[in-house]
Amino acid sequence: MVTIRDVAKESGVSVATVSRVLNQTGYVHEDTRKKVMAAVDNLKYSPNEVARSLYKKKSKLIGLLLPDITNPFFPQLARGVEDEMQKGGYRLLFGNSDENAEKEMDYLNTFIQNNVVGIISATNNKTKTNYKDLSIPVVFLDRTSSDYPSVYADGKEGGRIAAEEIVKRGSKRITLLKGPAHIQPAQDRFQGALEALSQSTVDFHVMSTTSFAFEDAEKWAKELFATYPDTDGVLASNDIVATAVLHEALRLGKSIPEDLQIIGFDDIPQSSLLFPSLSTIRQPAYEMGKEAATLLVKLINKENVQQQHIQMPVTFIDRNTTREVDAHG
Repeated sequence: MVTIRDVAKESGVSVATVSRVLNQTGYVHEDTRKKVMAAVDNLKYSPNEVARSLYKKKSKLIGLLLPDITNPFFPQLARGVEDEMQKGGYRLLFGNSDENAEKEMDYLNTFIQNNVVGIISATNNKTKTNYKDLSIPVVFLDRTSSDYPSVYADGKEGGRIAAEEIVKRGSKRITLLKGPAHIQPAQDRFQGALEALSQSTVDFHVMSTTSFAFEDAEKWAKELFATYPDTDGVLASNDIVATAVLHEALRLGKSIPEDLQIIGFDDIPQSSLLFPSLSTIRQPAYEMGKEAATLLVKLINKENVQQQHIQMPVTFIDRNTTREVDAHG
């Protein structure tokens, strides 16, 4: 690994001079500065960002806090954030909170100790934590907040679209899976679907769930068919739950989509690879991450931000777990 001493030796100056050039502190002759930067380029030296931030009390580090990295939706968000942040020379410190408020606070403290200049958070505990005490900008991602800038998809519209699509494709006995009560986007999509189903003439049931975790989804899928065996349409709270429902339906010998239609939510990459492939509501996860990063950088640079709450559109992705509309039109 190349060190600051290697740069000093290459450029023929002292370590202190290299430090002044890199940290832009104190006077350095322009010729000397060029010589040091040429050595940095030649040796491909990358300064220790944390060490520099401790010295300057300013860094190019961003804290990114996600609730569950095992859910494929969140790496898409993270990639959008990372790609956009890299353009400005920022680097990410990452935390996975597991929807645990104490773990979340631990990560927030770690971010602050490492002098991050901003935080992007997809937390579910924003009202219970000390975000209000932070002196740096915070942007909430895939979460709504009246107190902080936020980037999120139109979950209520997504729920409404899903309900309307499954009804017009002929399902008459629908089970609506209500996502975890503590996750606002889950409640938004549930409310949108509930309103649309209530305005229709179909029979429907609501079944509550408490998490989006893989290990729980299989249990709820079994419970669904045990409780409502004649269900012919399922509106899942996300694609993970929809996948579990699809697997259980096939295990029971149901024909998809003839006997049962399923619509998920998120459009994670795996959804198109299932057999049959999953119809779902697409949230533009990567684009949401990029928008959150762009917004945070503006806040860090104290630029004028016209729109602090960015709602992004959702779309219905018609695959093989739903039927053709005209077959039941």
